[in-house]
Amino acid sequence: MTRDVLIRISGLRTMDGDQEDVEVITTGEYYWRNGKHYVFYDEVVEGFEGSIRNMVKITPDMMEIRKQGITNADMIFEQGQKKMARYITPLGEMVIEIGTSRIQIDTQEDSLKVSVSYGLDINYEHVSDSSICLDVSSLEKARLSLRP
Repeated sequence: MTRDVLIRISGLRTMDGDQEDVEVITTGEYYWRNGKHYVFYDEVVEGFEGSIRNMVKITPDMMEIRKQGITNADMIFEQGQKKMARYITPLGEMVIEIGTSRIQIDTQEDSLKVSVSYGLDINYEHVSDSSICLDVSSLEKARLSLRP
């Protein structure tokens, strides 16, 4: 895969029977080092000055998302594990627990796809069952299609 990539992050969150879809498409950078995939991208949060630098590290059985900037967090998704993290935002700090039930990684020559299913607790209370899909493609070979 090339250094310059197109990143699609899509997710589904189920809270109290209601489902919410989220999708972000952006450009970023990809690196392969020491047997690990690294993806970097910047995120702008509407209504706040500044941005968030995201680093995603992927190994065969784990995905870590580290956020630095106006929001700070280090979240680890590891199948069959529950991981605690501090999630610091401009509106305050939360303690979150991520219980990952499934992680699936598909690596191709010009793409990387990671799908994760997890439960999310905030301040020790279960708030949602969620899934996230990180789809990374070499920028020059990326095919972009918008969901209806």
